[in-house]
Amino acid sequence: MAIREVRLFGDPVLISRADPVTEFDAGIAKLVDDMLETMDHYEGVGLAANQIGVTRRVFVYDCSHQFPEMRGHIINPVWEAIGEETITDSEGCLSIPGIHKDTQRYAKVKVTGQDKDGQPVSFEAEGLLARCIQHETDHLDGVLFIKRLSPELRKEAMAEIRVSDWFQK
Repeated sequence: MAIREVRLFGDPVLISRADPVTEFDAGIAKLVDDMLETMDHYEGVGLAANQIGVTRRVFVYDCSHQFPEMRGHIINPVWEAIGEETITDSEGCLSIPGIHKDTQRYAKVKVTGQDKDGQPVSFEAEGLLARCIQHETDHLDGVLFIKRLSPELRKEAMAEIRVSDWFQK
């Protein structure tokens, strides 16, 4: 396993749509393992492959501080909302360090996809895990969470990004 560098806002890979995974081999298994180690290193609750420069439809998540079984990965994820209820809560991103803004997401979702062996995965989620699934799938579609913000909050976030130490480098 290896810790990989997380790409930061401004890197074109973050706004690129990731390609579906069609071969489930040792390379995909290593990618998932590396992503879990990288997410842990950066103390995140989720990480999409394009955040480490890999344009494949893979993300990992760790919401195990709520429930132990809430750690894993999904390949080729597709989610759908369960009901109309939404929740607005603070959201951040490893690729936009230090920026947290209230973001509206569906309260409950159902996600389907595959695991690293190519086996089907399907489950329902709510709370932080539902938010994580939506956030990470957005990454795989080339969408950063700041695009989901109201115009006022987006303007505020962009101003904060422009003066941040990591963006100035």
